[in-house]
Amino acid sequence: MNSFFNNTKDAFSLKSNFDLLRAKLLFAVIQNKYLVSLGTWFINFSLKFYLPINSIIKISIYKHFCGGLNEIQCYPTIQRMFKKNVYTVLDFSTEGYKNEEDFDMCCEKKISIIEFIKDKDEIPFAVFKPSSVGKSSIFEKVSKGTILNSQDKEAWLKIRKRFHLICKKAKESDVKILIDAEEFLIQKAIDQLALEMMKEYNKNEVFVFNTVQMYRSDRLGYLKKITEENPSVLFGFKLVRGAYMEKERQLSKKHGYPSPICKDKLSTDKNFDSAIEYVFQNLKQINFVCASHNEASTLKVIDLMKKNNLKNGNKKVWFGQLYGMSDNITFNLAMKSYNTFKILPFGPVRNLIPYLLRRAEENTSVRGQSGRELSLIQSEIRRRKLQS
Repeated sequence: MNSFFNNTKDAFSLKSNFDLLRAKLLFAVIQNKYLVSLGTWFINFSLKFYLPINSIIKISIYKHFCGGLNEIQCYPTIQRMFKKNVYTVLDFSTEGYKNEEDFDMCCEKKISIIEFIKDKDEIPFAVFKPSSVGKSSIFEKVSKGTILNSQDKEAWLKIRKRFHLICKKAKESDVKILIDAEEFLIQKAIDQLALEMMKEYNKNEVFVFNTVQMYRSDRLGYLKKITEENPSVLFGFKLVRGAYMEKERQLSKKHGYPSPICKDKLSTDKNFDSAIEYVFQNLKQINFVCASHNEASTLKVIDLMKKNNLKNGNKKVWFGQLYGMSDNITFNLAMKSYNTFKILPFGPVRNLIPYLLRRAEENTSVRGQSGRELSLIQSEIRRRKLQS
């Protein structure tokens, strides 16, 4: 364990003893693949037959990973974190939207969130998921280069309009906007729109950031190609390893194309770190977010900042982690004045269940992640007992 991230006192300073005990139980369960599979089955079964499980989820996994039902409920948490020099990105749950009315409503919600945060220093970024403002089937057709019929063309124009509405509102409000990455089958169309948005709204300052999933073996090539082909464009990138690994492998088998995922974790780590190096070689053109729970990659960014004579608080470089995970990274970075935020999901419990199940599965599948969280939590519990 690197000494930079050893400080559990500051990492968990906002957690009560009860919060830590709940987190200890939660990550102990998440460590067990069998229990995660069983829990996922039970939750899906309960949802299908409308069993009353919301209250159980709300006081357990929801409370640990989410901020509340709405922006107002999230705000006390946001303020507490900001006192520790940690910023927040509010992420409204948008799973399962399927029709144009839903997409319009979601677009309006994202715009209202930007309006809510525009004068709040604690919340410098907004975020949206592309499939929350348009049908995945349309993104897939555009990604494949399928000739669109008149109905699909109209749907695609509406998607582009919603992208513009959100990005324009963000720039006018002096808020940076993160465009989420999604599955391989629809990502090419998202990249196309993200480039269009960056050309339009990153004229003199970077407002629009596209998310790049480095567990895809082709993404380093994408970074190099898009920046080299557009030398006059200012780019924003959020670098992540990725959140759909198992799903991507299943989809590639189902549709009969080669898996886009790196062959193993080591290859993903090399890909991610190579992307970081490329970004620092092109800082005049790129602002970026290192959105990672990996301590080695975080330390690499810190080292490259020093080598490039960037102050800790330089606004070209941000760090981000999910709320409820890697507090030892977030809060220790913030203690050293690095620009650091937590992504804080919010919304009705039922809407956030797919997100929560992904967090459980991700912590199970990423080697050592849940064990690392559990070890840190146990260390802080022991420290508090010794000092009581």
